[in-house]
This record gives sequence, C-alpha cells and structure tokens, in this order.
Amino acid sequence: MNLMSLTAAELGKKIKSGEVSVKEAAESSLAAIRAREADVHSFVTVVDEEAVLARAEKVQKQVLAGETDSPLAGVPVAIKDNMCTKGILTTCSSKILGNFKPTYTAEAVLNLEKAGAVIVGKTNMDEFAMGSTTETSCFGVTRNPWNREHVPGGSSGGSCAAVAAEECSYSLGSDTGGSIRQPSSFCGVTGIKPTYGTVSRYGLIAYGSSLDQIGPVAKDVTDCAIILEAIASHDKKDSTSVARESYRFTEALVDDVKGMKIGIPRDYFGKGLDDEVREAVMKAAAVLKEKGAILEEFDLSLVEYAIPAYYVIASAEASSNLARFDGVKYAYRSEDFAGLHQMYKKTRSEGFGAEVKRRIMLGSFVLSSGYYDAYYLKALRTKALIKQAFDKAFAKYDLILGPVAPTTAPKLGESLSDPIKMYLGDIYTISVNLAGLPGISVPCGLDKGGLPIGMQLIGDCFQEKKLLRAAYAYEQTRAYERCAMVRKGGSEQ
Repeated sequence: MNLMSLTAAELGKKIKSGEVSVKEAAESSLAAIRAREADVHSFVTVVDEEAVLARAEKVQKQVLAGETDSPLAGVPVAIKDNMCTKGILTTCSSKILGNFKPTYTAEAVLNLEKAGAVIVGKTNMDEFAMGSTTETSCFGVTRNPWNREHVPGGSSGGSCAAVAAEECSYSLGSDTGGSIRQPSSFCGVTGIKPTYGTVSRYGLIAYGSSLDQIGPVAKDVTDCAIILEAIASHDKKDSTSVARESYRFTEALVDDVKGMKIGIPRDYFGKGLDDEVREAVMKAAAVLKEKGAILEEFDLSLVEYAIPAYYVIASAEASSNLARFDGVKYAYRSEDFAGLHQMYKKTRSEGFGAEVKRRIMLGSFVLSSGYYDAYYLKALRTKALIKQAFDKAFAKYDLILGPVAPTTAPKLGESLSDPIKMYLGDIYTISVNLAGLPGISVPCGLDKGGLPIGMQLIGDCFQEKKLLRAAYAYEQTRAYERCAMVRKGGSEQ
C-alpha cells in the first residue's frame, strides 16, 4: 500500500488503530521524496532521516499511551520555508537567508507538533513569497507533478506540489495574494486561506503583514478542516491574532447546501478568462445548484482596482519588512566591502533576487515623500472600498463562487518574461486578502492538456464553516479522481 496516496485523515485512522506505525508512515514519505524530488523539486530542505524517525518514535509512544486523540498524530507534513522551525534551515528560498536556522518555531507549526505531526521537510517557494510560479526561488524551480514542463503556481508551489506528488500527506502554505489557492488550483489539490487573524503569524517571516495568512494544503476538504482546527488559535504573541468563539471547523463537513445563497460575480467571468476554466467553474456551480443551492449573478465592482491597490500595499509593507535583512545580525553577509554602508548595499544586492528587488524599490517609491499620498494612501482607500463591496455582497449571499486563476498552469519560463502578466494572474484571489476574507480552492476539472482547474469559494469574515460545507458538498460529487500520475512511478509528462 502506498501510504502517501491516503488522505491525512485516512492515514491518521490507520495509525490510531495500529494498522500502520508512525515509523512506517514517516519512512513512506521519505522514500517518496527520494524517488520524486529529482523530477519535482518540492523541497528546499528534507529533515535528516534520523531526526524524523526519532520524532516518529516519540509520537508512536504518545499514540500507544493514549496521550493524543488528534487525527493528525503521526501523519507526515511539509512546511513552507517561510515559517520558522527551530534548528531547521528556514530560507524563504533566498540567498540572504541561505544559512539561517531559527532559535524558535512558528506558532502554527508548534500547534501541529502538539497535534502529533511529523515534519519531513521545508518546501520550495517564490523568494520571500514574491511570485506566482515558484520560479523566483534561489534554489531552482519546482515543477508541476501533473506536467513537469509547467509551473506549480506560487508562492506556495512547493507545498502544493509535494501534496500532489504524494511526497507527504499534507502541507502548510501562506497566502498573501492567493499563494495557497492559486498553486492548489494548478496542482489539483485543496487549499484554504482562513480569515485574517485566525492562524497566528508569529514565526511567519513577513512579506505583507496586513495580508499574510497561514493555511493548509491537502488532498481534500476534510483534511483541510482537520488541519485548520489544529493550527488555528488565539496567540498573544501576534497582535493581529483574533480570539474566535469556536475552532471546530470539522462540524461543517455536512453534505447539504439546500437554501444556501451563492453569488457569481459577472466581473470574474469577463475578458481574459480562459474558456475551459469558465466552463469547468460554471459546471461546478451547476452541481451546487442541483444540490439545492440558490445561485445568482451579480456585479461585485472594483475588481479592476484590486491589482494596483494590492501591489502598492504589499510592496510598501515588503520594503519595510525586508529592511531587517542587512547582514548585521544573522544570515548572509557580503565578504567584500569597505565600511558599514557598503556592507548593507552589497549584502542586499547580492542576497536578494530580481523580483524581490523590484518590489522593494516599488514599495520604497510609494512610501517616499511626495508619493505617499498619491499612491499608498489612495491604495488604502481602495482597499476599504473593496471591503465595502464585499460587505454589500455578503449582506445578500452566503458565499461567492468564481475561478481561482484566469488560466491553468503556464509553462515554465512564460510568466517571468512578463512580470505584469504574472501580476494579472492574481486578479481573482488578491481581493480576498485585501478584505481579510476566507477563501478555498477546490479542484473542479481538467483542461484539454490534462492540467487541473480550481473553483474558488469566498466567504465573509469568520465564515469558514460555510466555505467548508459548500466545498465538501461539491466534493462528494466530484467527477474525476485525484492525481494518480506519480503513483505509477512519475514517468508521464
């Protein structure tokens, strides 16, 4: 039996019943990584086998002693490489953090460890989460397991590719403008971006502090609900963390959408959307309608302003957040410099990649004297108007349904040649981050080339249960199987 073909929930049950040991699960994951990494390159760092098996033994003792009832106990997980892990390399896929080993662990990862998770590695990503293809990593590109000539999406491309390639049972990603949902769509897996503040950002190396949010990537909706339950918590160490009344997201796993009102924005189905994506998403909408949901088209408005507002705000926050990487206290420092000022300059010039430099310069520009009012404040006002547009929509609808991305996964190299085109690929996801809303990507079909298509469901703040309920109900009728390619040896192209 290929244990990595099981969902996290299925594997967790087998571990709890004694049918499978935690060691066997960990060894299965490590074997899959050894077999497939040369083709896919999902990981930046794979944890030493001895350390993984020592952790597996510890969790096994907890399971046998009845000290944990977590459904994730003993299940192998991969962590995006922008979340701090004590003693394990945490690089953000950047040269400037190429030798950084944190002295503490991110709160979301600690919550997973408390649930008995076994971490097998840190996944590749766009450098500092800036990109949509996982091609800006200084450690090389990650390839889409469905077709290795195509990108997996980004910036959580390594996390999504690792799940799709069945190298681990599930993973954690982070979402600043669609970085969980878009690669989940491209890789044919399920990913959820929770409401801002639901999962602690403590230990997440910041890109855009008002936008970043950690979330799960898994094989199905059930796994996402279980993982979200495990990682969500109120954290006093994070000033943006929100104390919620209930974190029992698995209660929403009910196959019933009767009477649920779902809005379909006309703005999301206009010019620029690929015909195959439109057809697949509308078929998925029709399935929910057949199951009793009430569907209605409406005008969301302000969609065309989301991308410029997002990139102004995100770049401004990035220029501030990345100022700390100067070669003084930790990580990379240029070897050839004369004086402190030149050390700063050469360290950052050598340590950051082209896309990161582009966004730092843009952010510094919009925050500079004379341009702050013209760009940054205007973007903040636009952000507020976008939130108002969503508030108006959610006064009428339970959920909003649309595509995740305008196309399926592009070929490697296509997006980097035109950064503006790459930015436009986020048109359906970034508004969710600007408004702090939850969103989920669920596979809903394949294009003619055999690449996955994702459907996006968007909910109002703190309405993850509605998202999960609708996504779960749709998934019960999904017409195609999850990726089986790598189970056959990964030879297909």
